[in-house]
Amino acid sequence: MKEDVSAMAAATEPADGLDPRLMVTSGPAYEDTCRIWNGAVASRPALVVRARTPDDVRAAVRAARHRDLPLSVRSGGHDWAGRSLRHDGLVIDLTGMRQVTVDVGNRVATVVGGATAADVIAAAAPHGLAAVTGTVGSVGMAGLTLGGGYGLLNGRFGLAVDNLLGADLVLADGRLITVDEEHEPELFWAVRGGGGNFGVVTSMRIRLHAVDRMLAGMIAYPLAQATKVLDQLSEILVAAPDELTVQSVIVNGPDGAPALFLMPAWCGDLTAGEAHIDELRRLGTPVLVQVGPMAYEDLLHLNDAQGEVTGNHVTARTRWLPGFTPNGITALVEAGDTLTSPFSGVVVHHFHGAASRVPVESTAFGLRQDHLMAEVVGWWAPGDGTPHEAWADSVAGALAADALPGGYPNMLGPDDHAQIADAYGPNAARLLAAKARFDSDGVFSATSLPRAATAG
Repeated sequence: MKEDVSAMAAATEPADGLDPRLMVTSGPAYEDTCRIWNGAVASRPALVVRARTPDDVRAAVRAARHRDLPLSVRSGGHDWAGRSLRHDGLVIDLTGMRQVTVDVGNRVATVVGGATAADVIAAAAPHGLAAVTGTVGSVGMAGLTLGGGYGLLNGRFGLAVDNLLGADLVLADGRLITVDEEHEPELFWAVRGGGGNFGVVTSMRIRLHAVDRMLAGMIAYPLAQATKVLDQLSEILVAAPDELTVQSVIVNGPDGAPALFLMPAWCGDLTAGEAHIDELRRLGTPVLVQVGPMAYEDLLHLNDAQGEVTGNHVTARTRWLPGFTPNGITALVEAGDTLTSPFSGVVVHHFHGAASRVPVESTAFGLRQDHLMAEVVGWWAPGDGTPHEAWADSVAGALAADALPGGYPNMLGPDDHAQIADAYGPNAARLLAAKARFDSDGVFSATSLPRAATAG
């Protein structure tokens, strides 16, 4: 790819407070930053700043503004749309800032901005504690949390964002501030669900929970049984206690044939959970049952392969669904029948319990009723992506018939304007007002906000 020489020259001019030793424009360190989950992303930043401290972040933000360079923040690098890499821009790479400290007595973790979900869980696990995370350990904890954070503890403990107690943010003017319920409460409200669109999180404080061992694992059914299984599962999910959260996945099994995988997680009394797991086993004739007591850390590692940076190309769509409706089940089975790649699939997250009892106006996250969040992920070896893009579009289109308005901001692409307009529900106007107040120049664009967010 042809480099923009003028942008690179501007980026590397001396800037007050920016340590030249942290600046890279080529070489192995630069390539490491550019190597993200979606290998299809071809963006080449003019400058990467490999930050080590909050002061490094402050200097990088000021340098980007001084040099009139687009700014982005690279942490886990799992945004499928590649928004952590701004072409011809300045990228603040936080992967060198991954410290996690645990206050056992208060059950609070202090998480530095570049830490992954796996980093947090590894720090908390020796104390019999766990954080609410997603299901892939290599995902950046800050990005996951600020956008919402679906996972297998949502039923009992809410979304990841519901467990955010406070954060240190570098704003567009380079100031480092603390936000929580007492300090800049409106900004604290906005970042809880509004994503990294207001500043760079250099550190955050999150609530931990006493979770030692769980009943968890996977139950696989042939795709031919999926209609029957999902229809019965729908009733189970409606009545599920907080302790039970079930993820459903349509993907190719180890034998290469498409299958339905149920990924249950019971985070209560293990004996009480056995009956619920047995009920899931009896929905059909499973070809695989691997469920038993395990640590949350081990549960997170079950999905390590999904987070590997392999160079494969990725596209994604998302829909919020009211449940497993007949039309939705038909669409999911058809998705399995028409998979265009052995890596592609549909992941359906279960939102209920504690997450749905949070008043919708309490955070910027826009949907608090019980629902399912479907991720349609096309994933293929480098090459022609046309059939995989078409498959993802087709599945998302079929699911749209019964879908709720909007969609999960962390999964929406920058061109999903119709869904973005409804993604924040009744909180949209307040969120846009916060954007205008705290980042009127639109310096930060980590996830998709309604178009009006960039108006002056």
